[in-house]
Amino acid sequence: MPVRLDVLSDLTMPLFAVAGSMLALAVLYVVLRHLARRSQLVRSLVQRAHRPTQVLVFLVVTRATLPASIDGAWREPIQRVLGVAIVAAVAWQVTALLLVLEDAALGRFRIDVENNLTARRIHTQVRVVRRVTVAVIAVLALAAMLMTFPQARAAGASVLASAGLVGVVAALAAQTTLGNVFAGLHLAFGDAIRLDDVVVVEGEWGRIEEITLSYVVVRIWDERRLILPSSYFTNNPFQNWTKTGSSILGTIEIDVDWSVPIEEMRAELRRIVESTDLWDQRVVNLQVIDATGGFIRVRALISAADSSAQWSLRCLVRERLVTWVQRHHPAARPHVRAELVATSGAGISPALPSQERSVTPARVS
Repeated sequence: MPVRLDVLSDLTMPLFAVAGSMLALAVLYVVLRHLARRSQLVRSLVQRAHRPTQVLVFLVVTRATLPASIDGAWREPIQRVLGVAIVAAVAWQVTALLLVLEDAALGRFRIDVENNLTARRIHTQVRVVRRVTVAVIAVLALAAMLMTFPQARAAGASVLASAGLVGVVAALAAQTTLGNVFAGLHLAFGDAIRLDDVVVVEGEWGRIEEITLSYVVVRIWDERRLILPSSYFTNNPFQNWTKTGSSILGTIEIDVDWSVPIEEMRAELRRIVESTDLWDQRVVNLQVIDATGGFIRVRALISAADSSAQWSLRCLVRERLVTWVQRHHPAARPHVRAELVATSGAGISPALPSQERSVTPARVS
């Protein structure tokens, strides 16, 4: 019975210490939330740091007030486990605080506005730095955990002695992976591509959805995802339609007959673009770019604020120009001409257009 009373008395102080620290932490949390009502940053810091702080305080108080009755072979393993847990809790808390600061930095730069080039560059860089930060903290925490074991400290000298050889072997084995990592860092800070950039890669049109240290995700227009290694964008040419701005020009080519009135068609093109909000009022023009054979080719040049609006505007202009030709100038639809020439007989045969291969002509009576 005296032994049990000693054990209970030894457990009383740690229990009161843990309960008191948790109560004090809860009161501090309520006070800080009340004081941080007007500051989004401080409120986010308090909310994100609350849970890891609870775990950290619990572990520190428990380790500091470890009952004296726990001795012998059990005391050292328990202290070591608590020490490893404290290191993990510190890493958790530091990660949470850094993520809050990064989110606050991202919140100052909105990408859902019209002129968002700088914001998209900042978002790209911060997200890559976030992944690097988490990886570095995890590695440092793991190293600190290993250093709590005497065996790991004793083996440190031999590990450092062979680190050079191991590093060379690892670099050769992971050459592609390391190349992608460095390429990811280059993309993040080289400004070649940013989040939400419109690109054309591998013949596919899409937007940059995610940039990591090893790969880039391109969201194709039909909701597919094209995943490419980061080194692809440093070793291969690709199109970036929003490198310096989102506005873009578009063309529509239509084949019509020689009889089409060009000036009327040019005026109709202007009426079409002025009737829609898809046009950004920068460029509209109609040009004859080819006039060979039995038809002429006209090209409409139009501008839009971004690639999505430009695609919709091109479809709209193409549809309405075709409708205009059908309704108002049906004779201007492209067709093949044939010239009737007299032959040695009573009949008359059509002469084939020069661009077609010669075949035996049919006689017309």
